[in-house]
Amino acid sequence: MSQRSCLSVILAAGEGTRMKSALPKVLHQIAGLPMVAHVVKAAEAAGASGLALVIGHGADEMRKAAARFAPKAETFEQEKRLGTAHAVIAARAAISNGYDDVLVMFGDTPLIDADALTLARRRLAEGAAVVVIGFRPPNPTGYGRLIEKDGKLTAIREEKDCSEEEKKIGFCNAGMMAVAGAHALKLLDAVGNKNAKGEYYLTDIVEIASAQNLDVVATEASFESALGINNRVELAQAEAIWQQRRRYDAMLSGVTLIAPETVFFSHDTEIGADTIVEPNVWFGPGVRIASGAKIHAFSHIEGATIASNCDVGPFARLRPGADLRNKAKVGNFCEVKQAVIEDGAKVNHLTYIGDARVGAGANIGAGTITCNYDGYSKFFTDIGEGAFIGSNSSLVAPVTIGNGGYIASGSVITESVPDDALAFGRARQKTIPGKGKELRERFASAAAAKKKAAGADH
Repeated sequence: MSQRSCLSVILAAGEGTRMKSALPKVLHQIAGLPMVAHVVKAAEAAGASGLALVIGHGADEMRKAAARFAPKAETFEQEKRLGTAHAVIAARAAISNGYDDVLVMFGDTPLIDADALTLARRRLAEGAAVVVIGFRPPNPTGYGRLIEKDGKLTAIREEKDCSEEEKKIGFCNAGMMAVAGAHALKLLDAVGNKNAKGEYYLTDIVEIASAQNLDVVATEASFESALGINNRVELAQAEAIWQQRRRYDAMLSGVTLIAPETVFFSHDTEIGADTIVEPNVWFGPGVRIASGAKIHAFSHIEGATIASNCDVGPFARLRPGADLRNKAKVGNFCEVKQAVIEDGAKVNHLTYIGDARVGAGANIGAGTITCNYDGYSKFFTDIGEGAFIGSNSSLVAPVTIGNGGYIASGSVITESVPDDALAFGRARQKTIPGKGKELRERFASAAAAKKKAAGADH
């Protein structure tokens, strides 16, 4: 089947009035990604090489969004909403390109499983002309029933048209279909609109195909995979299901989630084995975490890269561009944005580091801030390896603190500090060349003596 070409036609033209939103329904997000983009990902995972988005309400906004999540997709506008078959035929130009398989999907079913689509394609490869994807909801009331006979699907019956016996059928229409490309346009063009609403229904192709002695079969997807979103309640339900799946996968891949139900992932979160995530952590888009990290409770992380064995939080915020290298530490009530925290550096308490580099092994004291913005432009702060920034210091960018530089607590630093220098900025800045190195040697000697004395006491 891998050699069969496949087009996915995704219907995304509905207004979604029950969402009560100016935003097109299918652009509402699940795990930080528009729900229609989840559908696109599932289609691609099932082998779709062509994508056709049928749009309507908010067409310009849909095109702009599609350029981000499906740059290779063709868009087709359905100017009048005259039913599902009418929507599919809007993509006639794409369908006529001769694909072996045509998947018809809906932009408001973000949980669809690629395996369900792959199974439908497999039935096409085995000779079926139409494959309808069905599901078994807990309560089938309101859904169209799939009527089967001798292993073939003979009709899709709307509930209002069902007999009492047919209403007992629990196998229902999920709406999605796979159609053999060789028959797709012929079947679609045969759909009429002689019904109460005067619309063209995609489901009619089941009886049309059967009347032409073409094989029509049904496959089954899980209820969750077929869940359609019509309002904000269902949107929240889908989010909960998606998060539950992702937590499950993360734990099976070697991640410890101490309270899984309190951790929220984004659609693209990457997290390595042996990472421990404490309760109430939120991952926004663009987070990559290597193995062995520890993310403490109540941390908020987005657009950040966290290397092996880093320690983050509790109550830390990593904003886009935060780049923590091996064994770096960002502690409680700290915020890091567009900054590199190099190997073993520590940003422990009540600190803001933005547009900066913190060199390997440097220590940033409590209450330190990089003053990176003057109201108009951003400026860079460079903190060298092994530097020590005393508590409650303000580093006014652009400024460089050299390797081994030592900033006295409570300083406002407006001028660059050379390697191994001590800088005071409490009133007028005073810089003493070499004093930083002298202080470190004195403090190290005193610490060693204290340790030796403590050992003698025992």
